[in-house]
Amino acid sequence: MGENVPVLLVEDDDALRLGLRDYLQQRGYVVLVASDGVGAIKHLLDHKVALVVTDYRMPALGGEYWIRFLQTFCPTLPVLVTSSFLRHGIAVPFPVIYKPCEFRDVEERIREMLAAAPSAGAGDPGGSCER
Repeated sequence: MGENVPVLLVEDDDALRLGLRDYLQQRGYVVLVASDGVGAIKHLLDHKVALVVTDYRMPALGGEYWIRFLQTFCPTLPVLVTSSFLRHGIAVPFPVIYKPCEFRDVEERIREMLAAAPSAGAGDPGGSCER
């Protein structure tokens, strides 16, 4: 389970964002939420997170620029991209789960990524962003 691991969830669809937040919180994760990349950057400046789960296509800093931001300024932070927009031909430097998807599949991928990340735990979140 989540063991109080801080996760940043970035999703512009309110129902999906809040539903996945609740699902992850019930499994022990500490979930910060943002509806776009701008809100996510505020969380990344104020909090250490172990992993980011983010939609690809969002208004106000989404898509390629948001992915480039994460890759450039958060190079050691594990990122999981969710999208109904991306197709297999579009290169993204992070793992992708295609929507629609089950919340349990997202949580399973989070567990796998955290297990592979160095020092990812409640006391010492794994990745970081340049500050």
